[in-house]
Amino acid sequence: MQTLRPAFLLLFLFTILCGGLYPAAVTGLAQLLFPDQAGGSLISDHNGRVVGSELIGQPFSDPAYLWTRPSASGEFAYNPMASGGSNAGPTNPAYVATVTKRVLDLRAAGIIGPVPADLAQASASGLDPHITPLAASLQIKRIADARGISAEEVASLVTSHTEPRQFGFMGAPRVNVLAVNLDLETNGK
Repeated sequence: MQTLRPAFLLLFLFTILCGGLYPAAVTGLAQLLFPDQAGGSLISDHNGRVVGSELIGQPFSDPAYLWTRPSASGEFAYNPMASGGSNAGPTNPAYVATVTKRVLDLRAAGIIGPVPADLAQASASGLDPHITPLAASLQIKRIADARGISAEEVASLVTSHTEPRQFGFMGAPRVNVLAVNLDLETNGK
């Protein structure tokens, strides 16, 4: 009993410290210093209604919208609870068939030339809300035709939502699909 009492006391102490006080302190600091990010980086429409997050992709299949990367989370498309890649490699016949079907669907939608990987393959998380500027530029004509506006107007929106490399040197430029689509709706285009 002499050795069990200190063990239970330490268990209780560290449970309170590591399971309660530390997470509460980190959450409180995050809310104080980075309220937008700690709240999920939510995006609202022109009426103030939350329509998504800057960090999680959403499915778009209407030709009048910019399409994002495919989701690897299958029937739970873009559900953060089902986050994760497919873990299928380029020699997996099911994966090859899935990517081939996506490429054929994109060709049928009017994308010509080499199809960028980010339009045919899911990201590692399966939730990526960004595409490359090239993938966005290949969709401009389709969006303009579907909305009855000029390609220059759509290109301008895409350019305005193209984010530079992180910290100027990490990653690649990227386009936030939800932000472009929200602007297309907000501006009545």
